[in-house]
Amino acid sequence: MRAVVTRVSSASVTIDGTVEGEIGRGYLVLLGVGPEDTEAVCDKLAEKICNLRVFEDENGKMNRNLEQVGGALLVVSQFTLYADTSSRRPGFSGAAKPDLAIPLYERFMQQCRERGFRVEHGQFGADMQVASVNDGPVTILYEI
Repeated sequence: MRAVVTRVSSASVTIDGTVEGEIGRGYLVLLGVGPEDTEAVCDKLAEKICNLRVFEDENGKMNRNLEQVGGALLVVSQFTLYADTSSRRPGFSGAAKPDLAIPLYERFMQQCRERGFRVEHGQFGADMQVASVNDGPVTILYEI
């Protein structure tokens, strides 16, 4: 799995003019699923992201995690994270097919909820407009 995690002061996802998911302080997670990904990989990624310490403490050090700042997650499916960029026109055959990707996308969100976090999301496969106010900016790339 691949994820681009951005620390945000706010983020939202809009589909057909309607805001489907919106958070204040937290993480915007662009989540890609590969064809070899498993539930174990999904669970490991959720654990890593939920415990990521990139919020500043009283000394200005990135030492606090999402729980410590009362943050939430906005998770957006992003098959383009598996783009083959060897030519000018990217190919996306490296991404998992929906029959694998959708359950793992949903499992990732459930794993985050089970850790006590509010999780907002887009709609798998939809044309979405994602807005975010990056905080820092702080952006972390995960590939598991």
